Formats: sequence, structure tokens, C-alpha cells
Amino acid sequence: MNDLFLIFEKMGIALGLGLLVGLQRESADSRLAGVRTFPLVTVLGTVCALLAETFGGWVVGLGLAGLAALTIMANLIEVHEGRADAGMTTEVAVLLMFAVGAYIVPGRTEVAIAVGGGVAVLLHLKRGLHGFVARLGQEDLRAIMRFVLISLVVLPILPNRTYGPYSVLNPYQIWLMVVLIVGISLGGYIAYRFLGAKAGMLLGGILGGLISSTATTASYARASVNTLEASSSAASVIMMASAFVFVRVLLEIAVVAPAFLSSAVGPVSVMFGVIAGLALSSWLWNRKETYEMPAHENPSELKPALMFGLLFAGVLLTVAAAKELFGNQGLYVVAALSGLTDMDAITLSTAQLVNAGRMAPGSGWQLILVASLSNLIFKAGIAGVLGTRRLLRQILPMYGLAFLAGVLVLILWPILAA
Repeated sequence: MNDLFLIFEKMGIALGLGLLVGLQRESADSRLAGVRTFPLVTVLGTVCALLAETFGGWVVGLGLAGLAALTIMANLIEVHEGRADAGMTTEVAVLLMFAVGAYIVPGRTEVAIAVGGGVAVLLHLKRGLHGFVARLGQEDLRAIMRFVLISLVVLPILPNRTYGPYSVLNPYQIWLMVVLIVGISLGGYIAYRFLGAKAGMLLGGILGGLISSTATTASYARASVNTLEASSSAASVIMMASAFVFVRVLLEIAVVAPAFLSSAVGPVSVMFGVIAGLALSSWLWNRKETYEMPAHENPSELKPALMFGLLFAGVLLTVAAAKELFGNQGLYVVAALSGLTDMDAITLSTAQLVNAGRMAPGSGWQLILVASLSNLIFKAGIAGVLGTRRLLRQILPMYGLAFLAGVLVLILWPILAA
């Protein structure tokens, strides 16, 4: 009885997935297959897989071959009647949904549902995807291709084993962190490119924080010199970018060391809330100003990726050495120095050490917070050197309050959490 129920459950899932894709194709006026054909195709795949359990896998192959032959015949008829469509989207979807129906029997139901639902969504997003590709420039395409090179070509060939002193230098793990950072930055960069000046101050700061808050600070500081009345807007964007550094930090921790996230999320979120509140106040005060956002550099260039990989390896090794030789006091010096120009390296190295059990979670979030305070000081210096005095006058009080909040969190949070 249980086996019979399981068979009907698989049939029902196949029918539902086929109906979902068929509805989409029917709404798109597909002549080849629609709301009736796709459910039949998907259920056919399931029936063939069930028969294969008794008669062998050739049944599925024969079913797929027969379906492909029917698809070819249908297209030949369309050509003969002068109604042929040059695209192959529906044909590929038909074959794929047959395979999904067949996979339901021996495979995981969740995977089949995800693939079937993904097919429906992908078909539905035709216009949006075509519009997205049409708007991509050559520089954007090069950025995406470089990311493919970094993630799918370089990463798989690196050895996944530790080398060197303290057993912390793993080429695969180091480059995996490069892929993570470039991926986050590239996502923000593409969004920034598409939104451009329409993003406004608030969203411009958010995207700037996801790409690089230090680079954002430098860009807006320089732009404030060229457009003196834009200093207030620049201050709002810089503060918002500084706030979203902490979102980026939490994202990196969640990917690298999920167990560490529960310890880090509280103090890091407090810092985000304080700086985001200051940025929001500045934005509300200056929101009537219009200001064209400066361009960001492509984050997927190979040279910066290699430099980050070397920086991350250096920080990882230095943190491990400081921990071994000087205890926690040495770690804070390393965090302060490494956090001056980059938060990613110290965040990822700390998360990896916590994940490996070589550092306590409490010490981990404190190191990251010390690095963030050091990074605030460095960005204030950038604003002072590259920007106007008016920008510095607006930035310093907000950075001062943020720095004070960070010191209080470092002192009070362990007491309150005890």
C-alpha cells in the first residue's frame, strides 16, 4: 500500500511540474507544446522510469528517443506549413521535462521540483533576460568572463591541502575566498552599472559598501572636490557604504563559518545599526540634493584578485603566528593593521580559524570589530586627504560616534553576554 501511494505521489508531482511549465508555454503561444503536452511529457518520463525498474534503463532511453523523434516531426510539419519558429527553447524544455519526470523515480523529489520550477521561471523571464544581456556592455561581459575564469577554471585545479607553518595555507581554500569576495563585489558592481545615477544616494552607498567601502570613500571624496556643493551627498553615501561593510562581513561569516555567525551577529549588527542610522539621518537631511555617482572599477580583474589572495594568505599566516607566539594581545595588533585598508582578509581568516576550532568565537568577533574601527580611521583619513574640508567636517562627527559605539560594544558586550 505504501509503495502504491509513493508511485501516485511521484506521478502527481510530475503532473504538477508539467502543468506549471505547460501553463507558461501556453501563455507564450507555443505551437509545439502547451498546457496539455507538457504534463503528458513529464508523466511519460515518470512512467518510463518506473518501467525501467523492471525492464532496464533502455526504456528511458527509448522514451527519450521517441519524444525527440516526435519533436522533429512536429517541427518538420511546421516548416512545411510555413509556420516554423527559429528558436529551440520549447524543444529543449520538452526533453528536459521528460528527464525531470524520469528523475523523480530514482532521485530526490526536492531536486526534481527545483529543476522543474526553475525551468518555468527561466522560460517566463525571457524578455527580462534578453533585456539584461542587451544592456551589458563589453566591459561587463569581460568582468563576468573573468569571474568564470577565477571560479570555474582556476579554483578546481588548485590542491586542497595545507602547506607551510601552522598548517593554515591551503591554496584551494585561499582561492575559494577570492571567489567569494569577487563574487560579492561583482554582484554589487553589475547592479551599480545597471542602476547608475538612478540609484540615488542611499542605494549608491549600499552598493558601494558591497563593492568596496574604501574605494567608495575615495571616489566620493575626490568627486566632492570637483563639485563642492556635493559634499553633503558624498558624506551620506560614504556613511551608508561604511554601514554595509558589516552586512558584507556577516555574509562572509555565514558562508565560511555558519556556526560562528550566532556569536558575531549581535555585536556586528549593533555596529551596522549605529552607522546606518547616522547615514540615514544624513540622507534625510540632504535627500533633495542631486548628485551623479562616480564610476567603480571592475572588481573581477585578475591582478586585484591575485593581490587579495596574497593578502588573505598573509593575514591568515600572521594571525596564526600571532596567536601562537603572543596570544590574544598580538591578534588585536594584527587586526588593527590588516583592517586599515581591507576588512575582507581579516574577516575571512578569523572565520576560518574559528571554524577550525583554533580561536574562540568571542575573540573572533572582537578581532573583526577592532579591524572595523581601524578601517573607519583609515577612511576618515582618505576623506580628509582626497576630499574637501566641508566633507571632512561632516564625516568626522559621524565617524567619531561610530568609533565610540564600537569601543563600547567591545567593552560592554562580553559583560552583557556573560
